[in-house]
Amino acid sequence: MTNDTVLLGAVAYDPKVVTIWEGFRAFFADHGLDFDAVLFTNYERQVAAHLRGDFDVAWNSPLAWLQLERVAAKLGRRACAIAMRDSDRDLTSVIVTRASDGPSDLEGLRGQTIAVGAADSPQATLIPLEHLRAAGLKPGRDVEVRRFDVLVGKHGDHIGGERDAARALIAGEVAAACMIDGNHLLFAREGVLPTGSTRILAQTAPYDHCNFSVLDDAADRPAMRRFVELLLGMSYADPTVRPLMDLEGLKAWQPGRTEGYAQLARAIDAFGTIDGFVALQLARLRR
Repeated sequence: MTNDTVLLGAVAYDPKVVTIWEGFRAFFADHGLDFDAVLFTNYERQVAAHLRGDFDVAWNSPLAWLQLERVAAKLGRRACAIAMRDSDRDLTSVIVTRASDGPSDLEGLRGQTIAVGAADSPQATLIPLEHLRAAGLKPGRDVEVRRFDVLVGKHGDHIGGERDAARALIAGEVAAACMIDGNHLLFAREGVLPTGSTRILAQTAPYDHCNFSVLDDAADRPAMRRFVELLLGMSYADPTVRPLMDLEGLKAWQPGRTEGYAQLARAIDAFGTIDGFVALQLARLRR
């Protein structure tokens, strides 16, 4: 890395990730910015590498953002969310049941089994389980939790676990299933959740998803400021970048914000989700 280069860390949760970042690399090159990406198989390795200074900016899941932010804070450093997609803002998760014979409210889940996605999925596991806990239904005590751990380490970016949870609901194996609201609609279009077969028991408060994260030593570099300037200046009307934006699921890049991670922060505090990871990174970095 040099001061004139921006090196990105990203997780390869799908083959399209290579196409996306190769395309953005060409876009930035056309605008005079030397940009490249290094790919990881999971967010834990990515966050650890970022903390070591192996790259400049990370494309982080919400859980990876909190991992980075908390370790950095304990080291006396600052993590910043510099940009995010318009589609990363104000999402919700839903807890759904079968329309035909499911419980009428959350209290009806007491003593029942609910299906969730992977253990590290913010949208299909951690946030909805926190919603249940706040409603007086403690996971593992008042409700049993059946996890569908598809590709743990990718923080739910791979939605296979959510889809499997939905299938378990329709098969009558569980009383309810948790998923992001957009996937509830997607699974209906796919036929995984046939039209009219489910009913929403609860919907979480809005939250935010992925962001571009940097540490304090990179935030004010001229190359990073140029990276953000070019990113926020991308136009969906530009035919050269529209296919890449479609692949990445956005119409516009927005400035980063962090208040939308409060629900997930409460969840990881309640469940101890990242305590071991934070302790391990601190031990390594303080040697």
